[in-house]
Amino acid sequence: MKTNRGERHFLKGALLLTYAGLIGKVLSAFYRIPLQNLTGDVGFYVYQQVYPFIGMTSILALYGMPAAISRLVATREEPLSSAVKKRILIQLILFALTLIIMVYSLAPHIATVMQDVQLTQVIQSSVVLFIPFPILAYYRGLSQGENHMTPTALSQLIEQVVRVSLIILSSYIVSQYAYSIYTVGVGATFASAIGALIAAGVLYRLHQKKSLAFDQPAKDPEFSHRQLVSLILGTGFVMAINHMLLLLLQLVDALTLVPQLERYGMVLAEAQVLKGILDRGQPLSQIGIIVASSLTLSVVPSVTQSRLKNDTETFVQAIRSTWKLTLILSSAASLGLITLFSEVNELLFKEDLETFSLQIFTLSIIFISLSISSAAILQGLGFIYRTALFVLIGVVSKVLFNILFIPYFHITGAALATVLASVVILSLNMVEIKRQIPNERLFNIKVKGWMYSLVQMVAILYVFNRVANEILLPLSRIQLLFYVLFIVSLGAFIYVRGIVSKRVLTNAELNSLPLLHRFAKKE
Repeated sequence: MKTNRGERHFLKGALLLTYAGLIGKVLSAFYRIPLQNLTGDVGFYVYQQVYPFIGMTSILALYGMPAAISRLVATREEPLSSAVKKRILIQLILFALTLIIMVYSLAPHIATVMQDVQLTQVIQSSVVLFIPFPILAYYRGLSQGENHMTPTALSQLIEQVVRVSLIILSSYIVSQYAYSIYTVGVGATFASAIGALIAAGVLYRLHQKKSLAFDQPAKDPEFSHRQLVSLILGTGFVMAINHMLLLLLQLVDALTLVPQLERYGMVLAEAQVLKGILDRGQPLSQIGIIVASSLTLSVVPSVTQSRLKNDTETFVQAIRSTWKLTLILSSAASLGLITLFSEVNELLFKEDLETFSLQIFTLSIIFISLSISSAAILQGLGFIYRTALFVLIGVVSKVLFNILFIPYFHITGAALATVLASVVILSLNMVEIKRQIPNERLFNIKVKGWMYSLVQMVAILYVFNRVANEILLPLSRIQLLFYVLFIVSLGAFIYVRGIVSKRVLTNAELNSLPLLHRFAKKE
């Protein structure tokens, strides 16, 4: 009875953490639209050049280091001694100081690689993010190790709300008072740092109340500094890489796209605008990826549970459902967005520019969503280091594809490189899963029913959109908003009706999805 209560408490906490993460990701995607509207494509370019540094620091403080600390806490029968806790905190502080020195001193070189020396100050300003980092990682790790997920979830939500609000406010100030466009990046880093500092304060207060910090009597240290470096920093880095797929692909574009465009005859101002336009695809694709990969999170934990219980049938079915749900959702999000991208581009970003390049970029929703879900399956099987390696191989392939395609196709080449890099990562994940589970058919979907639903949705949306454009245009932005909401709802209805009528999903799979459970047949 006690064990069941503990399991329920753990699952409830894990679910809370998942929902907090989803809300944070949605906020992180949506605020970029007003940012671009306020500062233009060049302002958006500046922000996106520094964003990988902001994002990677956030992931290290939210997923990487806390996961390593919580694993250390959870796997020990006795609580960690005060001495070990202090050593962990010292390691995190030293790590943060090292990163501050490295990033600040390397900023001029990074800006030179980006072919925009005015980014130097923007990149240097990102070091303020490392000030609250040790406190965030330390307290989140301890609370998660004790199965107290509320502090992490609450601090994450507070951090994101403050960060998003201040970024939009700083962008508004820049646009109204004609500050340098590079101030957008500096404002974003300080907004993120303030959000993180407030979150750190919340974590500290919650731990003081629950007496989770430094509350154990002093004992002889169980670990040396060298052991803790390996256990915390080493493992934390690996776990963080598994969450950095999108960020690392963005970082490659930040470092290579503008330099390559300039190298082949484009002036800096034009290259900046094109990079800013390509970055429009990031928030839209991120929303699609969140929808496709996050709705399968309820399925993924059963992979680990059934594996530990040697329940092969449930284990294999969980993998099949994960892949099927991810493919069905991501393909609809990707192709629906491609069909309507011209209208969405104009609605959200004021101008219908480089739509074809962004449509190519949107294809990555399918492959990145499947990469994330397949990586989650491998992590459930215990292959955390291998999935991180596959991500790094994908990043290297992105660099090579950029070098190959950008000279000929410009930002369309960069978009294509992102799609192909995500295909590389997905292929590596799927080959490894098949190698670990060789005698089972893991990909099991009614292809005809799925394709029928997809083609029907795209065809009806395309024809309806063409006719509506002839009759209704031009539309004001408000009118366009209502039109896009209507046609997106129409597409979703057509697709869901097709999926349900062709019985592409089982009752169990329908029941696992919000809003679709009502279509499951009663048995």
